[in-house]
Amino acid sequence: MKSIVTGGGAGIGLAIAKALARAGDDVLIVDLAGDKARDAAKILVAAGLKAEAVEADITDEQALADIVSQAGRVRRLVNNAGIFNVKPFDTLDAEDFRGMYEVNLVAMFKLCQLATRAMGEGSAIVNIASRAMLGAKEYIHYASSKAAVAGFTRSLALELAPKGITVNAVAPGVIETDMLKARPEGDLEALRGMQPGGNLGKPEDIAEAVAFLSSPKARFISGQVLVVDGGRSLGGALGG
Repeated sequence: MKSIVTGGGAGIGLAIAKALARAGDDVLIVDLAGDKARDAAKILVAAGLKAEAVEADITDEQALADIVSQAGRVRRLVNNAGIFNVKPFDTLDAEDFRGMYEVNLVAMFKLCQLATRAMGEGSAIVNIASRAMLGAKEYIHYASSKAAVAGFTRSLALELAPKGITVNAVAPGVIETDMLKARPEGDLEALRGMQPGGNLGKPEDIAEAVAFLSSPKARFISGQVLVVDGGRSLGGALGG
């Protein structure tokens, strides 16, 4: 029995893979960048944990079927892989939306559909949404896709409840990752100034939330979207 983490080669995904492996899971680290997936798996194995790397494009349905086949029985599925870019509303076109939804929602749906056939009672799915689902400027296509993830999560929870499979989502706020630091608009000091506590989140903050929601301790929690943003959303639905 294995647990699957997509986008697990770096950042939040790697932190999630580590948290699940420390809880005793045998983790399949799936990433489009095969070198990152392999490096991540090596880090976990060197720490005495169980992990394997899988290089895969999650928009490829055959690749998803192969992942589930390799997993055999699936204990936990974490849909972390996704894409993001900044683009003002008046410069967007339909392809921007289609591309965002194809990765952030359609691929998630297909992997969930395949994985649930290999899941038993007590298994869990956690999808990574975003605080941007509450509304965000200059990436409406991304915010919309993550709002769709929230709706998908709640609906899937109802579908899978009779099978004893829980489905939840974690919606991160601003998390300090290499990707954030590389963004041209990623002024970290300005972002910290917008946080109630003056701190940005760490990948481990998201990983711990995922580990809990996918654990037996959360067996009576399903269909929920947990916002992990240091309280920023309490001041309004800005940013993402």
